Amino acid sequence: RGLPPTPIAMPSQAAINAVLHPEKGKSLYFVAKGNGQGTHVFSATLKEHNNAVNKYQRKR
Repeated sequence: RGLPPTPIAMPSQAAINAVLHPEKGKSLYFVAKGNGQGTHVFSATLKEHNNAVNKYQRKR
């Protein structure tokens, strides 16, 4: 019972570096592609994002 003796979730060094030094881009939104490979669609506008969300929802 209670908390485990070690961290529950520990980000990798690569994840920390990605946050501290993000790639340049205009994307503000993202949604899963839903292809079972853990990939995403990144969008710069809400309209693009909503289209990607609709496409994802149709796949489900």
